[in-house]
Amino acid sequence: MARSPSPPKPAARRKPSPPAEASAPAAEDGDIEERIYRSVFEGVTGQRLAPGTKLPEASLCELFGVSRALVRKVLQRLAHDHIVELRPNRGAIVAMPSPDETRQIFEARRALEAALVRMAVRNATKSEVAELRRHLKEEHAAMHRYTQPDWARLASSFHLRVARLARNPILERYLSELMSRCSLIVALYEPPGNASCEHDEHAAVVDAIARGDEDTAVRAMEEHLLVLERNIALDRPASQRSLGQMLGLG
Repeated sequence: MARSPSPPKPAARRKPSPPAEASAPAAEDGDIEERIYRSVFEGVTGQRLAPGTKLPEASLCELFGVSRALVRKVLQRLAHDHIVELRPNRGAIVAMPSPDETRQIFEARRALEAALVRMAVRNATKSEVAELRRHLKEEHAAMHRYTQPDWARLASSFHLRVARLARNPILERYLSELMSRCSLIVALYEPPGNASCEHDEHAAVVDAIARGDEDTAVRAMEEHLLVLERNIALDRPASQRSLGQMLGLG
């Protein structure tokens, strides 16, 4: 006897894809979070926001049109990076490194870079020295174009390039953290018009590395960092401009 055909199986249901718009709010939050972070960071490093400037949550919410939760998230990031201080029940202010803290940070950096430079002299190859010299040419060009952001970026990058030649990623990572603290201090307290790193001082370090002269390289780097520290002025006056103006928004 012929068997009746089996009934067709129902087609498997596909789970509906989330609408494309669902991820838009999260992406927008990330964009505005980064915008607020960059506005404060660049306000500090550009010397528009003086040490101790108050950053009221309500004002930031109004300026950027966002919630307090998002503003608090940004302020926590900035505090983690030592750019602002979060004071219980009193709100956030731009960080104010004390003279003692400034001295200790530069002291630690001098000791660390001395060790890294000595190792760099021992390990650097001719091609790596040539790369350092190419970097110095870029520094020189940026300095004569008067492009401060490019010059500052290249000046900081020089120290990390030298550290990389030491072949010790752990010490290199420590230096990177110390340099971020130093960069903040320099941005906050160095008088306008000063170069944060002098090109000729970098060149002296590279020349000593090229000769294989450890002691001279270490001494040149130490003198360079001492000059940088001496340029710090810990008495900047408070600004009379509004928070929006100091953030570059008005």
